[in-house]
Amino acid sequence: MINETKPLRVGFMGTPDFAASALKTIDASAHDVVCVYTQPPRPKGRGHRLQPSPVHQYADERGIPVFHPKSLKSADVQAEFTAHNLDVAIVAAYGLILPKAILNAPKYGCINIHASLLPRWRGASPIQRAIWAGDKQSGVTLIQMNEGLDTGPEIMKTALDLDLRETTTSLHDRLAALGADMVIETLDKLAIKGHLTAKEQENSGVEYAHLLKKDDGRVDWPQSATQIDRQIRALNPWPGVWTKTADGQRLKILTAQPADASPLDTTQAEKNRPVGMLIDKTGHVQCGQGTILCLQRVQPAGKQAMDLPAALNGGYLKIGEVLA
Repeated sequence: MINETKPLRVGFMGTPDFAASALKTIDASAHDVVCVYTQPPRPKGRGHRLQPSPVHQYADERGIPVFHPKSLKSADVQAEFTAHNLDVAIVAAYGLILPKAILNAPKYGCINIHASLLPRWRGASPIQRAIWAGDKQSGVTLIQMNEGLDTGPEIMKTALDLDLRETTTSLHDRLAALGADMVIETLDKLAIKGHLTAKEQENSGVEYAHLLKKDDGRVDWPQSATQIDRQIRALNPWPGVWTKTADGQRLKILTAQPADASPLDTTQAEKNRPVGMLIDKTGHVQCGQGTILCLQRVQPAGKQAMDLPAALNGGYLKIGEVLA
């Protein structure tokens, strides 16, 4: 709690569930969320009805004024933002570049909640990239924002270990909760001290988490089973991981796991089988470097998700076919 200190006037800028977690926590604190900026509602579902973002939905429920400009570059939008007379703006996965006029408008500037241990994984998809790369740790870094891409000085950084079977969904939830706790601690300190201490990011270890594309989800079977497993855990639910069956149908791979290190091969012919080959009814698929991936849950095109036996019984997969 803040000891006899005036609550801060906070502006919040964010869009997805990750950001909504922080917004809810700030809203429940002693500080005043006076405005929310988020991406405009987007068409969603078969009816393409406009759907407000998770941040927008929460703000509406709480009666917090919501603004969703398509850009922050215009003088009118910048003047409107400045008129909120904010002490600080908290930014989390907002989706728009903040011009200098926006960065400088709040008394204490803008603080970004970034889901990585900066300077590793600057950019749009740090959670997915950490899992796909096989990182042992991830975390949250709070930075004082500047005009660069996640290059601002570090206010606070907290690491956590990744589980062996970590997925983007599980890591997202853990980092969202961590970031929310960290931002409250930072706001409380700011309210008491009237300033924050920040240090410049290191120059070494910079990696960029480039925006994910749909084609990133296609399996490259010559890779090892470990690499493909990480891809599956990183890219579900979006953009999703997929391959094509022998008859050219797209097959999503929802869950899988590398087989035990003990080799399945018993003959020279089996050692020479092509990568991508579905070996047996347990779902073993030949991968590169002599490794085996075991498919667990898949989703044929236009069908519901199903386990491997159901896919075989339904004729969506056939033992001996080569996936590509």
